[in-house]
Amino acid sequence: MTDDDRRPRSVYSVGEDPDPQVSLANERTALSWMRTALALVAAGVALATLVSFGDLPALLLIIAAVSSLAGAVLAGWALAHWRTAERALRLGKPIPKPSALPWLTVGTVAVALLLAAFVAFEAIERAG
Repeated sequence: MTDDDRRPRSVYSVGEDPDPQVSLANERTALSWMRTALALVAAGVALATLVSFGDLPALLLIIAAVSSLAGAVLAGWALAHWRTAERALRLGKPIPKPSALPWLTVGTVAVALLLAAFVAFEAIERAG
């Protein structure tokens, strides 16, 4: 297979092949981000399904939608970051920093705190 046959051409048409271990590590990293994106979408689907089975507040449905959208955005970012990192490796340049990590961390903490507050509110309401 020549470089002309490899896709995406925007990646494989520049520079030289890097060490296969480095390139495969970049691919594993992208796949890890994709697993995280898939988990966010699955959490959104699970939460939306749970809301449909009971008389639960719309807030949970909003969180489900945000989770699913965050998964979609993260999947797109994973592909874009893989492409940028692979091009950098092929050109002998430094790889870019993982810019999605701070956003994912802040989002996860925010959703966890929101859900914890929701659970606490529900527990207080049922006890009272």
